[in-house]
Amino acid sequence: EAFLRHRREVITRRTVFELKKARARGHILEGLAVALANVDEMIALIKAAPTPPEAKIDLMAKSWSSPVVEEMLKRAAMEASRPEGLSVDFGLTPNGYKLSDIQAQEILQMRLQRLTGLEQDKVVSEYKEVMDVIADLLNILANASRVTTMITDELTEIRKQFGDKRRSEIVVNAQDLNLEDLITPQDVVVTLSHTGYVKSQPLDEYRAQRRGGRGKQAAPTKEDDFIDKMFVANTHDYILCFSSRGRVYWLKVYEVPQGSRIGRGKPIVNLFPLEEGEKINAILAVKEFDENHFIFMATAQGTVKKTALSEFANPRKSGIIAINLDDDDYLIGAEVTNGNNDIVLVSNGGKAVWFTEGDVRPMGRATRGVRGMKLATKQQVLSLLIADNDQQTVLVATENGYGKRTVLADFRHSGRGTQGVKAIAVSERNGLVVAAKLVNEDDEIMLITTGGVLIRTRVKEIRELGRATQGVTLINLGEGEKLSGLEKIVETDEELPAE
Repeated sequence: EAFLRHRREVITRRTVFELKKARARGHILEGLAVALANVDEMIALIKAAPTPPEAKIDLMAKSWSSPVVEEMLKRAAMEASRPEGLSVDFGLTPNGYKLSDIQAQEILQMRLQRLTGLEQDKVVSEYKEVMDVIADLLNILANASRVTTMITDELTEIRKQFGDKRRSEIVVNAQDLNLEDLITPQDVVVTLSHTGYVKSQPLDEYRAQRRGGRGKQAAPTKEDDFIDKMFVANTHDYILCFSSRGRVYWLKVYEVPQGSRIGRGKPIVNLFPLEEGEKINAILAVKEFDENHFIFMATAQGTVKKTALSEFANPRKSGIIAINLDDDDYLIGAEVTNGNNDIVLVSNGGKAVWFTEGDVRPMGRATRGVRGMKLATKQQVLSLLIADNDQQTVLVATENGYGKRTVLADFRHSGRGTQGVKAIAVSERNGLVVAAKLVNEDDEIMLITTGGVLIRTRVKEIRELGRATQGVTLINLGEGEKLSGLEKIVETDEELPAE
């Protein structure tokens, strides 16, 4: 019963809508039919008018005669075919037919070709058809039995068209789905800027190029920002974010905010519930948490720790402990290792400790670690470097703008827990060490000063020097200005290698 009421309402509303359209069309055709019946007189009136608006006024002011229109209106009932809202001053009156504004405008816009005999017959024929449609629609609205018949006919037609056997099979599946099941696996490029803006974008946005190609910029940055970490990962891979407080936060790659190539991304600090003063110091991309790889961590007070990667397989969004820290200590870096890497720690006192990863035994997450470097008073570790071979070069920079490159092989294995050997001479000329990075000949670096100045330079322009030398000028500083940092730029605008 409810369905039948619904169908009656649908048919009624549809009929009312069609009636409104038919009345509007019929009204236009009435005007054209009147014009064709009085064509010579109307042409003379229009020619005599100085402007189109005055011609329209003259057309509306005169009463016209049209036997065809008068006959059709009497047969279809004049009021039944009148459009809603049309004043009784227009249409068929005792003195003749009065044109409405819409009809007069249509007559003025009528093409001359409509005056041919064939076109006149078409107008009159269409007008008669519309009058018949109006009469039929009014009959439907007046007879409930016709509405019932239409419901029956329409449902019968639907059954003929869709009454075949169901083709799709409905099955009961109790499998649970989570958001990750709905994410398409694909490789994306994840970028992190120096000021902490992170984003991901599809890898296929980077076209393969021949040598010498210009390449695509991974992200636009402010004048005081640049990209210092970029890696390719699958949307189902994991990202481990280590904070200065020794906690690790877990993120799926597909949860990294997506951005266009011209977007900056979003601040990474907004993705985690960080405490006041806590910041992300390292992000690592991980495909799987196996037993053969480790997370190697270092703190400012010289403590190091190695924990199996599998220990980080089930962290919480609120973060878990990666290393226990003393009150005056903080985490400076974390890297994924294979258990046989070379470890280099560099302090702000210009010393470097080089030892093998095997010197540090694996420990659980909620432990403090062991001494990696013995520090003098007021000194601290600045950099954790993971070397693949002893032919890589260590770039060291000091606060007064000096620095140098030294091949790792020139350092000696000093052993874990020692003060290490001299990496650069710390003197009144050089000042304290502010940064150290493992670099290659083709790398580029960004030098950052306390005055907000950024200088981008190529590593090959910095000479290789001996371990205990003073170094060369990296940047000319203004009065009272210091070099505050050095970062390796992982992206260049010059060339993207072809795949």
